[in-house]
Amino acid sequence: MVPMSDGKALSERIDALETRLTYQDEAVETLNQAITKQWLEIDRLTRQLAEMKERLREAESHAPGPSNEPPPHY
Repeated sequence: MVPMSDGKALSERIDALETRLTYQDEAVETLNQAITKQWLEIDRLTRQLAEMKERLREAESHAPGPSNEPPPHY
């Protein structure tokens, strides 16, 4: 038979572990939400960057080429 003090100590340890597990579960969920939010933002920014690159390519293709004329102040 387990002495009462050992049983109480074991119960306290189990309670402490359960409390830690609860906090860890909350931390994992919070981190998961943060990562999901960051991934969505990265995806949005990646698409925006691709669009901006395409716009720049279009603008460069329609821009006049560099001229060999000296600037007006010469």
